[in-house]
Amino acid sequence: MSMSRRSFIVGSISGLTVLAVAACTESAPEPTPPMPSTRSDIPQPVAFQRTSWTSDPLATGAFSYLPVGATPEQRAVLREPVDGRIFFAGEHTADVGPGTVQGARVSGRRVATDVLQRAQPGERIAVVGAGLAGATAARILSDAGFEVVVIEGRERAGGRISTFSGDEWPFPIELGAAVIHDAGSNSLSNALAAARIETTPVEARVERRTRAGAVAAESDVAEDALLEARTWAEGQLTDLSIADALVESGAAELSDESGEGGISDADRLENYVTADLGTAAGADVDDLSAWFAQPVPVLAEGDELVTGDFQSFVAAELEGIDVLPSSHVSHITTTEHGVSLRLVRGESYSAERVVVTVPLGVLKAGTIEFEPPLPFSHRGAISALGMGLQDKVLLRFEKPFWSTDAAVWTVIDGDTDFPLWLNLLPATGEAILVGLTGGEAAQRLAEYGDQEVLDAALASLEPFLDPSLASPRPSSGVGG
Repeated sequence: MSMSRRSFIVGSISGLTVLAVAACTESAPEPTPPMPSTRSDIPQPVAFQRTSWTSDPLATGAFSYLPVGATPEQRAVLREPVDGRIFFAGEHTADVGPGTVQGARVSGRRVATDVLQRAQPGERIAVVGAGLAGATAARILSDAGFEVVVIEGRERAGGRISTFSGDEWPFPIELGAAVIHDAGSNSLSNALAAARIETTPVEARVERRTRAGAVAAESDVAEDALLEARTWAEGQLTDLSIADALVESGAAELSDESGEGGISDADRLENYVTADLGTAAGADVDDLSAWFAQPVPVLAEGDELVTGDFQSFVAAELEGIDVLPSSHVSHITTTEHGVSLRLVRGESYSAERVVVTVPLGVLKAGTIEFEPPLPFSHRGAISALGMGLQDKVLLRFEKPFWSTDAAVWTVIDGDTDFPLWLNLLPATGEAILVGLTGGEAAQRLAEYGDQEVLDAALASLEPFLDPSLASPRPSSGVGG
């Protein structure tokens, strides 16, 4: 038997599609999201945190990706200044490492160079956004002698880098970006070391289990199928989604006969595209471009975890620079002599040039109105690029209830909202797990309360329970 396309897309229709269909039906009732599972034999954690990037209006997602029809050239379009006055930066504009903090930092350095090539000494430069891209650009421009003002919608610096410290956590935990990919070959790792921000190397071994807890033998069948589908897609006249390419190329024609451990090749492929591709990208596989959406593992050999307050690194970049916190820009108007920025609360600021580093999702939402409107090329790029939805839960346990030392976990035949887990115990010595949810699942879980999300997370961990290590769990409630 073979794997049908339906097995790929059941539960993978994006929330936006569901809303669009509902909007076309006059009397369609508001759908009620299903309740997450509350059954779990996993001990309650002693500390719990969850992120809310999906519902955060200052982010509207975690990072950018390339959906069907989008191209890397559209990132390049956003790197082009508008009238020599408006400049864009952020991970969504990066040519190296888009979707990562490395990409954000590279974009900040690049945009600062672009401004330096056009601006006159002493000009006033406004930077919208105090994330890593904005802070990097502001630091370079300020050091070059420009008058820089940073306008930030949050009360804090950092943007999608967000650090939480508390007595219940043994080190500062990262609610946003936390991984430095390929640390040995990028300047961000060196910069963190120079700033004495602690990072911890990881051994990125992946362990896949069945719902019954059996460890799946290693296999390349899913990766090989994806390579076959992408190679086939490269020869097509139009871009397709990864899901469509797998089915139409025949690469998804894998056996669903159970093999060792009760796992079929079709099971392996569905797990891989759901967890390793979809959740990691913050998108569903029927949205990801077969031509351009590159698989990026959540952890790989050579990566490092930031365990020493990433947010303080961004804040340090802004020392001595004028920062306006809790200030939301609503309009950016290009004038004959420069730009004018208006805040939601009514104040206006003028500058010769502006660097816009807000997340792609904010640009897509039209939160900032440009006058005159941005060129069609820029508006087209903003519209075409995708904003990935990804959130996570961080759980600390009194002691491990698991016996594996693998750093990345996934359930190969499970139906769960948290298909990817990071085990920080091998790297940090602390019993901390980080669960990831993405795409439609992240959008749905954003509507739930903490206890419901925790229950769903704990239920998804049951395949990794070692009964000999587990402690009796409290009757109810979030540990703290």
